[in-house]
Amino acid sequence: MTETRQQPETATGRAGPVAGRSAPSWGRRGSLRRPWVGLLFVAPMLALFGVFRFLPALGALFLSLTDYRLSGQWTFVALDNYTRLFSDQLFHQTLLVTLTYTVIFVPLTVLLSLGTAVLLQQVVWKRGFFRGVFFLPYVTSIVLAAVIWKWIYDAQDGLLNAVLGLVSIGPIDFLNQSGTVLPSIAVTSAWKGFGYSMLILLAGLQSVPKSYLEAAMIDGAGSWQRFRYITLPQLRPVLFFVLVIETIGAFQVFDAMYVMTGGGPVRSSYSLVYFLYDSGFKYFDFGYASAIGLVLFLIVLIVSLVQRRLVGRDD
Repeated sequence: MTETRQQPETATGRAGPVAGRSAPSWGRRGSLRRPWVGLLFVAPMLALFGVFRFLPALGALFLSLTDYRLSGQWTFVALDNYTRLFSDQLFHQTLLVTLTYTVIFVPLTVLLSLGTAVLLQQVVWKRGFFRGVFFLPYVTSIVLAAVIWKWIYDAQDGLLNAVLGLVSIGPIDFLNQSGTVLPSIAVTSAWKGFGYSMLILLAGLQSVPKSYLEAAMIDGAGSWQRFRYITLPQLRPVLFFVLVIETIGAFQVFDAMYVMTGGGPVRSSYSLVYFLYDSGFKYFDFGYASAIGLVLFLIVLIVSLVQRRLVGRDD
């Protein structure tokens, strides 16, 4: 007597897989696990990275070892551009200006982004609208933002001096005094760019497990204690990322200084990138400008590694 095995029917009436028999595997599943298949997917991005990032970096390294002129003639000078750079007093001054600007800009932007993100997380009415309002400066042109803030800081007709005049302060020429020019530009740049970091931090806040916060609330922890001991530790990877991108942005500051002050007064707002721009496109000293760019890259790399050591060492 022959035993006939019936395939169980599914809810749709179609026969399902026979018990004890594995489902037929997709014929290409094994091939998708091969390393070269993954490389095919990332190959376009690797090609673009190589053409537009890696090759220009190698070209800059080559130029920094030469005396390259606009006519196309060049002479190999080895490390002369670097020797000249480290003995240049203007390089020391621009490095000090850039570091000072970074020290002002980065904490200001991170605190502004974090504070706004925490505030937006509490908002339940028109949350999307308020996110759009705070993100709007980020999509505004930096040139337009610099022109607007230049008018706000104006010593004669500026909005800020008009407000300070109500309490008998000023007028203050914010952009023409060496003590106020860098904080003024840092405020402008922070207003312009904090929306991007705010969204990243807001996403990080929403990923904090609510069970932790509820358990702490049951134990009697206040709002600050929950933020200090639960939210901030959970946000550390996101904060590290924000800290790195804002630091890189601070070291690359140029456009706001170019529009608002032109590097003045007395080069009080003359950054490293401004120095690089003048060397390359004003004096056509491409080898020297390339050396400035590579030194700037090394500085940013070292600062990022230090930040990783201090903030993101376990992430």
